[in-house]
Amino acid sequence: MRSKLTAAFILLLMALLAISCKKTTKYTVTNDDDSQPIYQNPAYPVEERVDDLLSRMTLDEKIGQMAQAERNALGNENDIKTYFLGSILSGGGSAPSPNTPAAWADMYDRFQSAALNTRLKIPIIYGIDAVHGHNNVYGATIFPHNIGMGCTGNPDLVEQAARATAEEVSGTGIDWTFGPCIAVPRDERWGRTYEGFGETPELAEQIGSAAVRGFQGNALGGPASILACTKHFLGDGGTTGGHDQGNTEVDEQTLRSIHLPGYIAAIQDGVGSIMVSFSSWNGQKMHGNHYLLTDVLKGELGFEGFLISDWSGIDQLPGDYASDIEASINAGLDMIMVPTRFIEFISTLRNLVNQNRIPVSRIDDAVRRILRIKFKMGLFENPYTDRSYTGSIGSAEHRQIARECVRQSLVLLKNDNQILPLSKNLARIHVAGKNANDLGNQCGGWTISWQGSSGNITVGTTILQAIQNTVSSGTQVTYSIDGNGAAGADVAVVVVGETPYAEGAGDRSNLNLSSEDVTALANVNNSGTPIVLILVSGRPMIITPVLGIFEAIIAAWLPGSEGQGVADVLFGDYSPTGKLSHSWPAAMSQIPINVGDPGYNPLFPYGYGLSY
Repeated sequence: MRSKLTAAFILLLMALLAISCKKTTKYTVTNDDDSQPIYQNPAYPVEERVDDLLSRMTLDEKIGQMAQAERNALGNENDIKTYFLGSILSGGGSAPSPNTPAAWADMYDRFQSAALNTRLKIPIIYGIDAVHGHNNVYGATIFPHNIGMGCTGNPDLVEQAARATAEEVSGTGIDWTFGPCIAVPRDERWGRTYEGFGETPELAEQIGSAAVRGFQGNALGGPASILACTKHFLGDGGTTGGHDQGNTEVDEQTLRSIHLPGYIAAIQDGVGSIMVSFSSWNGQKMHGNHYLLTDVLKGELGFEGFLISDWSGIDQLPGDYASDIEASINAGLDMIMVPTRFIEFISTLRNLVNQNRIPVSRIDDAVRRILRIKFKMGLFENPYTDRSYTGSIGSAEHRQIARECVRQSLVLLKNDNQILPLSKNLARIHVAGKNANDLGNQCGGWTISWQGSSGNITVGTTILQAIQNTVSSGTQVTYSIDGNGAAGADVAVVVVGETPYAEGAGDRSNLNLSSEDVTALANVNNSGTPIVLILVSGRPMIITPVLGIFEAIIAAWLPGSEGQGVADVLFGDYSPTGKLSHSWPAAMSQIPINVGDPGYNPLFPYGYGLSY
């Protein structure tokens, strides 16, 4: 009788326990196979998997997860296993040879194989700056840079572009892009102006969030889902004088009202990582700002993803390398981009923990955040390249999306005598200027290489080629870089502006047109031919001195590989819809100029844009 009662009591307890479990969790899991740890079982909730894996990790294994090394700095792939590295990146222009999608995928899979040969088999996450398409890969679709995407005013289109980019990135195995940049550029002298969507926080909120949704998909871990990384936290677009990595000198209310809203929106849309800015706020480097990184971002805003430093960003903190690591980790950074110093970083961080200068609880919090994202991404179940997406790289479908982005990004600033749209049946069109037939100039920085370069650097259609593709068979298209030879043409299309640059090297104190561009315009003007100016640039430029010599102006920004979108607007296959995402200054003395400023009097105001 006693055994029967005991058995009945046990059954009752089991039933009560089952009911209790149903009330507290929606998961029902079994792990009868003791050889499979909980963290390797996808049936368990993410947080339980994180708890289980974290409990099994040594200090060295934890610290390895916090280090991100550049691919070229690895002695060989065994470094990933030796140092338990959690992440690898490609800096701008860092590519396998040959630079083909298959070579990228093969490289990624080799790195991942090394990570999976560690004791705990924790996969790496691979980061890259896919900031306007998968722009490091030859033949990938190159979309307009963000300044143009902001001018579209079309979050749905931006999401489509980011989704296409995610598919192309997935096709090379890579699972993390350092984008979108949701800086709010307030001074066009800044060399990263084109990386932001525009000068207002509303654009960072609306367009930036759309990009996050496009990159990550409906949920991390879904088909062709890659991790987004909003950057650069916080205030990078507001530095005094527009100096890259400079000092943003504003009060906290201004910082919050202008530079924070984009992050709030991105967090609400589930962004999984955030990159911290090189810049300072009122003299304090962001990489060491505990208040903004931990109290505001992780506490007040409830960000549950992880924070990554910028390229060697902790090195700019005051003091020696050990104090740099101590300050940045204790401030709230979770993963440190240490492109070449990863071995020194790992040993130094270990010593700091052993000396109680960084608490183990801070290490555990950082690693928990990193592992949480890796589990959400499904990397433990699907660590290798999904090659079903490799064929999407540079596909006709993606190029069509990019072409539509170009069409919607162009801003018509002037159209005297309704010279536009041009007829496709004119007798002769003369095309001039250094940016008319140069794909590299058209794409700008962050294309194949970090700073970008002029010339035929990838696959695409130049503006000259697009014009030739569009006109009727009876129309003659002539071309000169310097503008000579325009006499007798019905119209001249002069394409001038900037040549490629990226951060730092792009800072400018003079945004006037170059002497080369002014000469080309003068040569055409001297011929008496009506001029349509197409400005290819990463920001508004000073055009007031030559404003009277052309009939029409189109701001084409940095349109990327699909120059056909420019011809679509030029010849009226698409009526322009773009609106300025930046106030257009009349003179350098007006910069910085932003909508809402006292005495606001730009050449063209924020939101301006004509149509046909």
